[in-house]
Amino acid sequence: MNDRHAIVREAFGDGATIEAGARLPGGASRETWALDVATPGGGRHELILRLDSPGAAPEAGAGLAAEARLMRAAAGAGVPVPRIIACGESYILMTRVPGETIPRKILRDDAYAAARPRLARQCGQALAAIHRMPLSALRSPGQPEERPAEPEDPLLRWREVLDQLGEPHPVFELALRRLAATRPRGRRHTVVHGDFRNGNLIVGPEGIRAVLDWELAHAGDPLEDLGWLCVKAWRFGSPLPVGGFGDYSDLVHAYEEAGGQAVDRDALRWWETFGVLKWGVICVMQTMRHLRGGARSVELAAIGRRVCENEWDLLRLLRERPRNAVPGAHW
Repeated sequence: MNDRHAIVREAFGDGATIEAGARLPGGASRETWALDVATPGGGRHELILRLDSPGAAPEAGAGLAAEARLMRAAAGAGVPVPRIIACGESYILMTRVPGETIPRKILRDDAYAAARPRLARQCGQALAAIHRMPLSALRSPGQPEERPAEPEDPLLRWREVLDQLGEPHPVFELALRRLAATRPRGRRHTVVHGDFRNGNLIVGPEGIRAVLDWELAHAGDPLEDLGWLCVKAWRFGSPLPVGGFGDYSDLVHAYEEAGGQAVDRDALRWWETFGVLKWGVICVMQTMRHLRGGARSVELAAIGRRVCENEWDLLRLLRERPRNAVPGAHW
């Protein structure tokens, strides 16, 4: 179902009408609409509708029904998320949470000055709640419960992606070698958000109001989420390492106090380094889409300059030999 009016009537009854609607920017395979809905009796609802675009190839990651299921499980675990009003295989209708998502505004505008010192701690608390979610939230309804499969090896996955791009990137090769030689010992597996960062959070003057974009959720090491939040790209020019708004200690202490596992700082650094590598390879992928004619786009072309930024960031991260290095490993 992709008709906005039909979705609203199904959720609120035949008398419901869309008084105002605007498509929000972003998303080639999905549409996002801000809707103001009136219901019989004078009710007013400010909503967000996400739709699969007709004819578009599905995005990697969870479908919209799976995303809705994850968000409901997240709410049950205490994660701040929009409330799901209705959902189907091709849509999610949810409450519209007021606030800001643009990182540069969050990091610089006076309206968020009081929130900024709180955000790293609030991220730690939200991530601890995410990692308490049952792994069953990742299964489709009716899917039999069975012993969870071993999570995908992230290094192998991104090594294969880099190889398929067909062009040399020595810094990324060095990072893959270093990460393989210093891989942290196996940790517990939890639900991992997959894209928890500044830009996917709705922030108000008091702090985080909602966590967005659950389509990349998967089972894995929970430190993947903490490391990704600390990737330099998500600092947007700020010297503060956690999302541009906080220190490692603020994030880690809040995460541990909220019931998250004890955080090994070397393991966190490993996952931060992995995150920079991953983002660098994604930048190459996006640039290749433009250069090879898959999607001609100035935005995709501009992402190409981010490749060398990530290479520089990786070289800085790789300067010091980690304490858990494999003896005799070549650097």
